[in-house]
Amino acid sequence: MMYGLLGEHLGHSYSPFIHSLLGSSPYELVSLSPEELEPFIKAGDFAGLNVTIPYKKAVIPYLDNISPEASKIGAVNTIMRWDDGLCGYNTDYHGFLYAASNAVISLRGKKVLVLGSGGASVAVQAAAVDAGASEVLVVSRSSALNYGNVYDVPGVDIVVNATPVGMYPDNGSHLVELSRFKNCCGVIDLIYNPLKTELILDAEKLGIPCSNGLAMLVAQAKYASDLFLGMERDDSIISDILKKTCEKVENTVLIGMPGCGKSTVGQRMANEQGKRFVDTDALVEDKAGKSIPEIFAHDGEAFFRKLEAEVIASVGKEGGQVIATGGGAVLDPKNVRNFRQNGTVVFLKRDIDKLPVDGRPLSQTKDLAEMYKERLPFYEAAADITMENV
Repeated sequence: MMYGLLGEHLGHSYSPFIHSLLGSSPYELVSLSPEELEPFIKAGDFAGLNVTIPYKKAVIPYLDNISPEASKIGAVNTIMRWDDGLCGYNTDYHGFLYAASNAVISLRGKKVLVLGSGGASVAVQAAAVDAGASEVLVVSRSSALNYGNVYDVPGVDIVVNATPVGMYPDNGSHLVELSRFKNCCGVIDLIYNPLKTELILDAEKLGIPCSNGLAMLVAQAKYASDLFLGMERDDSIISDILKKTCEKVENTVLIGMPGCGKSTVGQRMANEQGKRFVDTDALVEDKAGKSIPEIFAHDGEAFFRKLEAEVIASVGKEGGQVIATGGGAVLDPKNVRNFRQNGTVVFLKRDIDKLPVDGRPLSQTKDLAEMYKERLPFYEAAADITMENV
């Protein structure tokens, strides 16, 4: 009998990879409609399950037992088949506390604002209270405290997103303007795809300590896997699995001057890392049905930049890639934000006198030294890492 993840839309889950590292396999994705939920649970063809949106509360009536912690929370994210029937647990509780600790975010004495009231939210609420939060407030569209009046709440210290807003494929959506919470000193978003939601990108821009949902995902998976395998392993394994998972799913985004070697280096990196190589200039050409010199000659630079932004918005949503970008892509801050949501940005530097100009319209019509001087601050501001390509 298998282990698996039960939910409604699971096409981009990282759980199978994480559980393969944890040793709890075979691990399958079980995507069910609400109508299919009861027959599946009652058929019971599984040894253990993780449960995600939207079934963390819905599965409870079909269980024979529920752990005290899950009962207190009112939501289940792990189901085990024991000799006396099905028992529900909640490992989100400890997973959330791990994510907060991993990001050095203290909940003690803090006013915590939780966005959303679903199954993940109730685990966050319980964990925050038990961690010593001074107050825990829940925001939802239909409650007295909603997204229209949430900014009237004074002294919010920690913001936690426990909704799917901003999750792939609806990247870029967000519920609150973080800058309006003047006292905010910690942000946790339970979403892990993309790695950095708009909320997390805003937190980074404001210099606020933050955590995406990947730390919580890996931690709760470890605690669930301990139940699956009947053992209790040290939490030290979480950081190693978190690192391996992040390395697998994140993008490497290469930026730099035209001709600095982004495509050549990117292809080599992709082969070495077992990731997909993407060249945004090539995708622009495919989209336009013509070469970049032809686009510049017939349609102009503004049209090229529009196509480029559309390609980057699409490519940036996906993970597990090495992405080579056009030399001027970083001039648009929206492009940089789209790079950052799933990627580490690498500035590939090369001496000006080594940059080829053939097939590069701007390199042929502008002084390369002046272009480099103009773009260098944008490259440096966007980059997480700088590499020399000699």
